[in-house]
Amino acid sequence: MGFFITFEGIEGCGKSTQKELLKGHLERKGKEVLTVREPGGTLLGEKVRAVLLERGDEPIDPWAELFLYQACRAQLVKRVIRPALEAGKVVISDRFYDSTLAYQGYGRGLDRAAVKKLNALGSGGLVPDLTFLIDCGVEEGLKRAFSRIASAKGAREDRFEREDIDFHRRVREGFLRAAKREPRIRVVDGSAEISTVHKDICDIIDRAMG
Repeated sequence: MGFFITFEGIEGCGKSTQKELLKGHLERKGKEVLTVREPGGTLLGEKVRAVLLERGDEPIDPWAELFLYQACRAQLVKRVIRPALEAGKVVISDRFYDSTLAYQGYGRGLDRAAVKKLNALGSGGLVPDLTFLIDCGVEEGLKRAFSRIASAKGAREDRFEREDIDFHRRVREGFLRAAKREPRIRVVDGSAEISTVHKDICDIIDRAMG
């Protein structure tokens, strides 16, 4: 069986950058690594990702949003993640069900017990071996996110980046509460330099994987 790693955090925390850096680190150590993202990672997932993240004329009901995420996750786990793990690969995912609890449970205010039950169903009971929560202040994260958008030709804010600051504060609270409950979640200071964050992550993963 392989090893399943997830990266979590608020908008602009730097998790996507750290995911790619960790992939390189593990490949240099001889590991076969597959990276995926949520929502996405399958043909179905990428189509639904566009619906979930793009700013459309019709608002998406929070429960509808939740079910769309679970549909993407079920497809990703069944078609991509489990087969890769069974083949002995390391799988690194940019977001998994901790994001759903943080964004839909805390951010949107949906019933958290219901969200957790649906997370278990959508993931088919798959639990990450290790989760990195890249934590930074909400204001700093949004500043980074908007700076990235401004520097990318044709890019614009997605539906979540346009939410008010209180929404993002609730999301961060959700992540930090999850980290207190779950030993698999390791909080890393995302306000540090990229190289420092990467070193901290590598130290943790090298101890965890041997």
